[in-house]
Amino acid sequence: MKNVHVSLLDWFKQYGRHGLAWRKTDDIYAIFLSEVMLQQTQASRVAEYYYPHFLQKYPTLKHFARASLDEILSDWSGLGYYSRARNLHKALNLCKKTGLPQTMEALQKLPGVGRYTASAVCSFALNQKVAVIDTNIKRVLKRYFAQMNDKEILKEAEIFLNQDTPKEHNLALMDLGSLLCTSKNPRCPKCPLMLTCKGINEPEIYTSKQKIQYEKLDIFLGICLVNKKLALVKSSEKLYKGLFVLPEVEPLEENFIASFKHSYTKYRLSVFLYTTDYAPQNASYFTYEELLQAPISSMIKKAVSFLDF
Repeated sequence: MKNVHVSLLDWFKQYGRHGLAWRKTDDIYAIFLSEVMLQQTQASRVAEYYYPHFLQKYPTLKHFARASLDEILSDWSGLGYYSRARNLHKALNLCKKTGLPQTMEALQKLPGVGRYTASAVCSFALNQKVAVIDTNIKRVLKRYFAQMNDKEILKEAEIFLNQDTPKEHNLALMDLGSLLCTSKNPRCPKCPLMLTCKGINEPEIYTSKQKIQYEKLDIFLGICLVNKKLALVKSSEKLYKGLFVLPEVEPLEENFIASFKHSYTKYRLSVFLYTTDYAPQNASYFTYEELLQAPISSMIKKAVSFLDF
C-alpha cells in the first residue's frame, strides 16, 4: 500500500488543485465556511465570488455571527440551497463564544452538518486522521475496490487512509475524482492508481447513476409598484424561506407582463409576471437600489430585470 500512497501523492503534488483559496489556510472558520458553500455547488462558482466575498465581509466567526440572517441571505443570493445559509447562521451563532468544535462527533451536532462536512473540517483544518468521502472520492473508491456498498466503502476508506499525510491523501483522492476518475469517460491511463485498481475494466458499473426527478411548477407573481417601490413579502414557504419574494396573484391575461424559466434544486419553474394594484398587508416596499441589498433569490432578480422603475 505504501507504493500506492506514494504514487497518489506524487500525482497530487504535480496536478492537484493547489490554487483553491480554502486550501491555502488552516483557519477552521474559513474552511467550515467553504465546505458549507461547496455542498451541491461547483468549486469554480464558490471560488470566483462567494468565498472571497464572505471572507472579506465576515473575516471571522464573530463577524458572521453578529450579522443578521437577512444580511447573510442577501449575500448568499444566487448561490442557492438557502437552507445552507440559515443553518450556517445558526451554527456559527451557537459557536460564537467557544469557537467551532474540533471533533467529528461535536461538529455533527451543529445544524446542517453531516459526516462529510465534519470529516472535511477535521481533515483539512485540523489534519486529523479521518477519511473524507465526498461524491468524487466515493466514485474513486468504488472503482478502486470494485465495491458498491457504501458501508464497505467507508471501511475501505479508513483502511486505505495514509496515516502519515491524511489531509493530502484526502485532497488527492478528491482531485483524482474531479480531474481523472470522472463519472463519464474516466482517463484511466493517466491515473496513479491504475495498476492496482480492481474496477478498471468496468468503471461504469461502480458509477452512481441516480436520476434526479425534477418537479415542474407554474408560478404566477404580482408586480405592484407604489411610488417606484416594489412590493415584496417575506416567504415562510420551504422553497425560499426567509427571503423576500413577489406575492402570488391570480393570472389575468390583460395584466400579463412577461414569463421566464428558472431552475432551483429539484424544481423546474415557469414564472409568469402580472401587474397588480394590490399588495398583501404585510408587504415591504423597495426601491431599485434597496433591492440590490435585499435578501432576494436569483429568481426575483430575474423578475426585476423585466421592470422599469
